[in-house]
Amino acid sequence: MKRQKTITPVDGSVYVERVLATNAEIERALFMAEKAQKTWKQVPVADRAAILRRMAEWCVARADELATELTWQMGRPVSQTPGELKRGFHERALYMCDIAEEALKDLDVGKKDGFQRFIRREPLGVVLVIAPWNYPWLTSVNAVVPALLAGNSVILKMAAQTPLVAERYAEAFKAVGLPPGVFQFLHMDHAQVAGIIADPRIAFVAFTGSVPGGQAVQKAAAARFIGTGLELGGKDPAYVRPDADLNFAVENLVDGAYFNSGQSCCGIERIYVHKKIYQPFVDGFVQLTRQYRLGNPLEKETNLGPLVRTEAAENVRAQIKQAVKKGAKALLRLKDTPKTPYLPPEVLIDVDHRMAVMTEESFGPVVGIQAVKDDDEAIGLMNDSRYGLTASIWTKDAEAALRIGERVDTGTWFMNRCDYLDPALAWTGVKDSGRGCTLSRLGLEAFTRPKSFHLRLSPL
Repeated sequence: MKRQKTITPVDGSVYVERVLATNAEIERALFMAEKAQKTWKQVPVADRAAILRRMAEWCVARADELATELTWQMGRPVSQTPGELKRGFHERALYMCDIAEEALKDLDVGKKDGFQRFIRREPLGVVLVIAPWNYPWLTSVNAVVPALLAGNSVILKMAAQTPLVAERYAEAFKAVGLPPGVFQFLHMDHAQVAGIIADPRIAFVAFTGSVPGGQAVQKAAAARFIGTGLELGGKDPAYVRPDADLNFAVENLVDGAYFNSGQSCCGIERIYVHKKIYQPFVDGFVQLTRQYRLGNPLEKETNLGPLVRTEAAENVRAQIKQAVKKGAKALLRLKDTPKTPYLPPEVLIDVDHRMAVMTEESFGPVVGIQAVKDDDEAIGLMNDSRYGLTASIWTKDAEAALRIGERVDTGTWFMNRCDYLDPALAWTGVKDSGRGCTLSRLGLEAFTRPKSFHLRLSPL
C-alpha cells in the first residue's frame, strides 16, 4: 500500500498520513460517479442549489475548527485561516447558487413560425477537480460548486499538503443529504491522476496549480476530446501612478504582497511606481512591512507564518540572493533562519527584469519595487512576463485606468484593489496563467455543453 504523508511546516512533524486509493477504489469511484450523475442531472437546479447552500453553511459553522487544522497542514496563521471559509468560500458558494437557475436556463433563440427552437446547457458528466494547498477551500469551491450546480458529479483530488479539506467536503455533503456518488474524493499520486484523466468516464478536468502541473494535465488528456480548465498562477504586477492615494496604496499593496506569506497565485509580486512618488512609497512600504510578526502560526499574535515547505523558502532565498548579486538592494534584512520554512519578509529596490524575482514566480514574502518614468514604461514592464492572471493600477483617474488596462495583458484588471476574486466576474488568465474560467455565469457555463433543440411543429 502506498502512503501519503503531510509534513506540517509548523514544526516539521507528520500531521496527516493517508493510504492512497487502490485501483479497485478508483474504479468504484468512477462507476459511482457516472451512475449518480445520471440521476443528479434530473434534479431541479433550485434543489441542487439548496443542497449546496447547506453544504456551505455547514462548513462556515465549523470554520474555526477547520481553520486550525488548515493552519497545521499548510502554515497560514490561525488568526487568518478562518477568513478563507467565512468570507471567500462562503461568498463564492452562495453567489453561484443564487445565479444558477437564471444562468443555466434554456436559451431562447427567438420565434420562428412552425418551429420551437432553444439551446439547453447540458452537464458534461463526471468532473475531476484538482485543487492546490495554498487556498484549498477557495480554489476548490470555484469548481466544485458550479460543477455540481450544472448537474455534473465531482471527484476531488486535493493536494497532498491539505488532504483533510477533501475529507471535510465529503462530511459536509453527507450531512446535508447530497445523494451518494455525486461528490467523492480520492487521495492519489501523479501517476494515478494521469490514469484517471485518461479514463473515458471523466468528461472535464478543472486544475489549479503550477505551469508544469497544467502541462501534465494537458499531456494526460491529449488523446481525448475533453475540456480542461487550467488556472496556473502568475507574476502579478501593480502600477502606482503619481496621483494615487499614497497611504491607501501602500497599505493594500503590502497586504497583497505578504498575506499568506506571499503564497497566492494572484498576490502582488512586482510593483512599478512613478518616479515622482517612488521614494515616499518605498519608505511607507518598508515601514508597514516591518510591523509583520513572523512566528508560530498557532499563536494569535502571529500575522506571518512559515512557507509550506523548507524547499519553497529556499527557492525564495535564492531569488533574493541572485537579485542582490545583480545589483538589487535588500531594505529589510531581517533575521532569518536558513534551512527552515520560516522566512521573514523582504523588500528589494534597484531591481530590473534581468532578475528572476521580477520575472519568475516567487510565491513567497518578497517583492521588488521599480521606478518608472511614465504610463508607457509601466505598461511595457507589466506586459514583460509569461504570466497574465491579474494586474492592478493605483490612481484617482478612472479613465486613465481603463485606457491603460486595455493595453495590459491580463485576465483581471484592478483599480485601487488587488488579490481579490469577485464571484460575479470571470476568473481567468492569459499566457502561462492558463485558460478557461471559473466563477460568474461564464464559470457555470464552462461546466456545460450546448445542446440544440430544433422542433418542427407542423409538417409542410
